[in-house]
Amino acid sequence: MHPTIEWQDEAVVMIDQRKLPAREVYVRCRTPREVARAIRSMVIRGAPAIGVAAAMGLALGLRQSRATGTRQLAGEFTRHGDLLAATRPTAVNLFWAIDRMRRRFAEVARGGASADEIRERMTEEALAIHDEDVSSCRAIGAHGAPLLPDGARVLTHCNAGALATAGYGTALGVIRAAVEQGKHIEVFADETRPFLQGARLTAWELVRDGIPTTVISDNMAGALMRQGSIDLVVVGADRIAANGDVANKIGTYSVAILAREHQLPFYVAAPASTVDLDTPHGDRIPIEERDAREVTHVAGSRLAPEGASVRNPAFDVTPHALVSAIITDEGVVRAPYEGTLAAITRREPVGAAL
Repeated sequence: MHPTIEWQDEAVVMIDQRKLPAREVYVRCRTPREVARAIRSMVIRGAPAIGVAAAMGLALGLRQSRATGTRQLAGEFTRHGDLLAATRPTAVNLFWAIDRMRRRFAEVARGGASADEIRERMTEEALAIHDEDVSSCRAIGAHGAPLLPDGARVLTHCNAGALATAGYGTALGVIRAAVEQGKHIEVFADETRPFLQGARLTAWELVRDGIPTTVISDNMAGALMRQGSIDLVVVGADRIAANGDVANKIGTYSVAILAREHQLPFYVAAPASTVDLDTPHGDRIPIEERDAREVTHVAGSRLAPEGASVRNPAFDVTPHALVSAIITDEGVVRAPYEGTLAAITRREPVGAAL
């Protein structure tokens, strides 16, 4: 399976997802600022993947620091964390990873470790976050595969595959696991305007895996459901509120409404780290608004006339009432989500002081 992000020779190396599927180009980030730029510009995207990138960016900054004392090192670490946290507001895995690294820094520093020892422990923590994400995705796949019957025709939206994680994927992890069990699964991939993650990335992944894939434009989903061509929907998530409301790529809410109208299961696949118990409901989830050029242009060519106003919210919120189940690395949870999500979420309190 192609690597999404790796630690190589004192650098964070990630596949440039803006260039796919035409070219496989890898970006080598040597500073936390370069990692932050890669996250902001969507060289790397997907909630778990940007969490891994942030953790590696923090470890990279510590390894480059010339600080010899813990206090100075902590100050630099805090600045790098603030820089990375400011890149994208919606995906909670970004903040989860930064907070985990902060807690680990505080723990190691309290133990009397030297600056060099802190650097090593923090690099180990970042690599652990990477490896745990791959294991988490495989667990999501194992828990979710039984929900996909043999012969299922599955609609996806955006890209919740290996490219959105450290490897294997969340929604696509469920599909991959079902295929590995010998089931025949056919995928319909919404193209996912405006960034085309479905057409460019999901289809690229699945075709490479030999999984039958049909790309459709976003406005075809309802018609295909009405024709009986789709059996269920599986999507990823960038943040799940305590009550089960789900923030995911813009257009997910529309797909969920269509699924409910046509009495189709609508599943969300995400690690427990995507659950944000500090956010009570979806109205409290910050929604990133991105550059208008992503809407007005495709591959550098302008489609919309100059002078037209543009909105480009990157995400929307699907109310929990439209979600059939949430597939996590801890198991499949169903409503009432306030209780079931809290039960599977084992997060420590965030914001530990250095």
